[in-house]
Amino acid sequence: MYMAKLEDELKHAGKNKASRMRIFLVLLSVFSAIAGIVIGSIYWVMSELPQVKALEAYKPIESSHVYSSEGELLAELYLERRTLIPHYRIPEHIKKAFVSIEDIRFYRHHGVDVIGIMRALYHDVKAGSIVQGGSTITQQLAKMLFLKPDRSIKRKIKEAVISMQIEKRYTKDEILGLYLNQAYFGTRAYGIEAASQTYFKKSTDELNIAEAALLASLPKAPSLYSPFKNPERAKERRKKVLKEMLKNKFITEAQFKDADRFPLPVTPGLGKYNVPYFIEAIRQELENKYGDELYTSGYRIYSTLSSGMQKAAEDAVKRGLFSIGKRAGTGVEAALVAVDIKTGHVKAMVGGSDFWKNQFNRAVHALRQPGSAFKPFVYTAAIEKGMTSQEKIVDSPIFLKGSKPGEVWSPKNYDGNYYGNVTLKTALAQSLNAATVRLADKLGINNVIETAKRLGIKSELQPYASLAIGASDVTLIEMVSAYSVFASGKRVNPILHEKILGRDGRIVEETRPAAEYLLSEKTAEEMKILLRAVVEEGTAQSAKELKVPVYGKTGTTNNYTDAWFIGFDDRLVVGVWVGRDNHKPIGKKEAGSRAALPIWIEFMKKAPLQIPEEQNP
Repeated sequence: MYMAKLEDELKHAGKNKASRMRIFLVLLSVFSAIAGIVIGSIYWVMSELPQVKALEAYKPIESSHVYSSEGELLAELYLERRTLIPHYRIPEHIKKAFVSIEDIRFYRHHGVDVIGIMRALYHDVKAGSIVQGGSTITQQLAKMLFLKPDRSIKRKIKEAVISMQIEKRYTKDEILGLYLNQAYFGTRAYGIEAASQTYFKKSTDELNIAEAALLASLPKAPSLYSPFKNPERAKERRKKVLKEMLKNKFITEAQFKDADRFPLPVTPGLGKYNVPYFIEAIRQELENKYGDELYTSGYRIYSTLSSGMQKAAEDAVKRGLFSIGKRAGTGVEAALVAVDIKTGHVKAMVGGSDFWKNQFNRAVHALRQPGSAFKPFVYTAAIEKGMTSQEKIVDSPIFLKGSKPGEVWSPKNYDGNYYGNVTLKTALAQSLNAATVRLADKLGINNVIETAKRLGIKSELQPYASLAIGASDVTLIEMVSAYSVFASGKRVNPILHEKILGRDGRIVEETRPAAEYLLSEKTAEEMKILLRAVVEEGTAQSAKELKVPVYGKTGTTNNYTDAWFIGFDDRLVVGVWVGRDNHKPIGKKEAGSRAALPIWIEFMKKAPLQIPEEQNP
């Protein structure tokens, strides 16, 4: 309407003063309207701007890291794989690679590159739509941190204003560092350090020019230029970055040629996840406590696991399963847990033969019958009632009510023979079923259950006579925990981590062993006599090859379905279980002494060598 009126007035512009005045008033109205719209738009945009000072409390999502007791990185836990790296640790050739391809005037402009914007506007007008951006690195940072990724004039205005505010508060290197820590590089890698690990399996400060150029080529379109998905496009894009670096005299002609010939990475490094059964156990425990913070807060988790002992455990299980496989065929699994008697620290954990085929952790979650490995709880109850290792009990047939109405149950010894009056020491050493069941019946099965629960068995125990010889399901880790009491009379619950530090280095959580005395000194000594006899004259005599005092008990269930050995020395309590996931027999004569004990011995030969000298008694 204004323009039509203006056109009409211009036809009669020279007729008189009144006409010229009317033209002036029309123009004034048009400009006032435009000015009002512009001022109103700017006020509207400014009123919605976030506070740039929030960057001072910048806490991006950051991966948490799990370390061994020796300080070795075991695993990264993350939703977005990101490890922050200070800007001053980022090498100059990496900064120059990004500046070359993203914002060559980065060190000269004040957040907004007017020349770049004009060039982009020209292409946008020519195409009739927004086809090219003129964003600086600072503007890209502003968009990442504060704005939605829409393509609108309003967002562009906000982006420019925020960028200028950022430039006023931070140095160029700080801004570039923020950008490089925030950018997405594809393959779940956020930030330059995670990208370095993902694409080259090395730290940022180890990257060469070719590697820096490849990373600089990715943020524009990570999937399109991925060396794993589109190697030819990745090479072309990298070459473009290198040409820009050469053009701007950041590299020499010789460096350009060397970098252009440098091979692309072939496989990604998807983050460390060593000792996966142990890591899964600690992850599940901490996730229940911290939720998503576990994956986003950059925690440093110092675990109790010893890398040296873990390797010894994995090697022992691997060798043991290989030997069993030659005798009994494939499909046999094994688990091992080693715990420090004094601290409760879990030093090694193997939950199966191959985590990547089956993630079920048999060391922690598998409920299996322990067989004769349960018997020490019966003998503990007896000793607490005043009996001694030399007191005699009768090993002869006994007939008891079964678990079903009208059923009669009579346990038999492993060799089918009965031995009459025997000492408690002999009964446990030779693993006599009839004598043990008779002893449990005399004590009362509920007393046996109470003793086992008090020492650390958490699984539900069935109140039948067959419980005395291990007919109720338990887990390996609770058996190991309970056996630790026999070593010293006290129990320390298994601990998976010593402390957790926040990204600022402050202690978030620290675990301290809380020992609880459960057996008198006399009872503990009597139990050590019994468990030592198992090695000296009983079912675990092959353990004498260790040539140091060790204590323990074998366990075998019906039809050789489960094989166990739980034992300890003066420092570690270690448990081994062998069996099949489908509960079918392992193989003929694959008892605890044949299937589980050799794995235990193999581990115990090497484990003490992994204890630091100052801690080794």
